[in-house]
Amino acid sequence: MCMKKAINSAKQGIKRGDGGPFGACIVDKKGNVIAVSHNKVWKNCNPTSHAEINAINMACKKLKTIDLNGCTIYSTNEPCPMCFGAIHWAKIDKVIFGTSIDDAAKYGFNELKVSNFTLKKMGKIKKPVLEQDLEYYEECVSLFKEWKKLKGKSY
Repeated sequence: MCMKKAINSAKQGIKRGDGGPFGACIVDKKGNVIAVSHNKVWKNCNPTSHAEINAINMACKKLKTIDLNGCTIYSTNEPCPMCFGAIHWAKIDKVIFGTSIDDAAKYGFNELKVSNFTLKKMGKIKKPVLEQDLEYYEECVSLFKEWKKLKGKSY
């Protein structure tokens, strides 16, 4: 359900031309949805307006805290290093993602090809737990295809 919300948000963003084919959903430890957003890089004319950053901002505002300990973030794509840093600083417990950084690069996005697994190891950090959700992999790949079909700009 949570990854589906991230995917649906990404689809809305694609249709609007807001940013890119990326969506994110944050839930609390009870599974309650706190925030859902998509990439808004082009809409906001801001290269940091990624789905994960937008969702973290929304969740922090809603909960009136910068500590999202106990939360899980679902992302249609493995978070970039910037988003991974924000996830770490927000103390989010778990990241579940659909496609990988390499998949985004294959579709023309200017990714820093450093996986979250590598960043976590380099930083010697225990959280967040990282998990790729292969059940939604093809559906997340289809977001890139839809973006390309609509001639969305990569960055």
